[in-house]
Amino acid sequence: MAQPIKRIGVLTGGGDCPGLNAVIRAVVKDAIFHGIEVMGIEDGFLGLIRNRIRKLDWDDVSNILTQGGTILGSSNKANAKRFYVGKDENGEPRFEDVTDRCMEHYKEHKLDALVVIGGDGTMSAAAEFVERGVNCIGVPKTIDNDLVGTDLTFGFQTAVQIATDALDRVHTTAASHHRAMVVEVMGRNAGWIALHAGVASGSDVILVPEIEFDIDRVCKVCEDRGRKGKRFTIVCCSEGAKPKGGKQVIERTDPTSPDPIRYGGISKLVADEIEKQTGIESRYVVLGHVQRGGTPVAADRILATIFGDHAMELLKNGKFNRLVAWQDGGLTDVPLMESAGRQRTIPEGHHLIAAAKSVGTDFGA
Repeated sequence: MAQPIKRIGVLTGGGDCPGLNAVIRAVVKDAIFHGIEVMGIEDGFLGLIRNRIRKLDWDDVSNILTQGGTILGSSNKANAKRFYVGKDENGEPRFEDVTDRCMEHYKEHKLDALVVIGGDGTMSAAAEFVERGVNCIGVPKTIDNDLVGTDLTFGFQTAVQIATDALDRVHTTAASHHRAMVVEVMGRNAGWIALHAGVASGSDVILVPEIEFDIDRVCKVCEDRGRKGKRFTIVCCSEGAKPKGGKQVIERTDPTSPDPIRYGGISKLVADEIEKQTGIESRYVVLGHVQRGGTPVAADRILATIFGDHAMELLKNGKFNRLVAWQDGGLTDVPLMESAGRQRTIPEGHHLIAAAKSVGTDFGA
């Protein structure tokens, strides 16, 4: 029989997103109510590496439900298995495995388990500790909604709302000036934000990583709309979308990061090509980190609270190394190791793609 949990650590890894504080609040308040101490690990796994760990009390998490970001800070570079420690004599990045150091800090603070809040990269990092015998519970966070094992991650619905609001605003200026407007949203290799925000805003074209697009077809959509009296076109474009026979557009790479590729620039490519081929004045907008910021929408506050509560239920019942999940409209949990390092992309024939096509939305293919 598993020993009762007396003290846990909680961390927020990867990119920030609205709803993180709501999970922290739920975990801490539930834990304190049941006599469990909570230690906040600052800046994701970096806090475990640097031993930046502090106790969280009731007052620390009061009134943070509506706050965006995370009171603990985050990091999308700190991976204990491959931690950047500087450059070698040739100027190349040098990495070390500092997992042992993390284990020392874990034991020093007498932690019985970790609540790890993050996406696929964070769960991959957590998997290393599971293999070392650490009791972990994963809570799925990512605005990209691309974590395997769950149909929904908190932060996604807020990002979709922000992107939809931006597309709505772009719509009026595009109509006024008779332009083609290309709005680039986040998504890396999964087009969930583009798909949902594109449908919600009534975008004329949606470009996602899962469907390679033909730029000639996109241009034809713009021209066909003009012939029908619609003298503007809205294109919702995922940052990871790529043309047929081409490659995803990489803005830059960060060799110090476990995930070095930074996408960006596809919207400019599409807008420039539309103007070149059709003569229609075109503009592009990159939403970027605006999608990560600000107050979470009500749905994300609720989902984050439910996830935090379920994480504590799993810990209190001795069910370790699980990922809290939302499947088929209900709360559940799955093995954490099955989600580590995997991305959930839009499946072929998804019902929302079919619905979008039925109302005339084009996917450039």
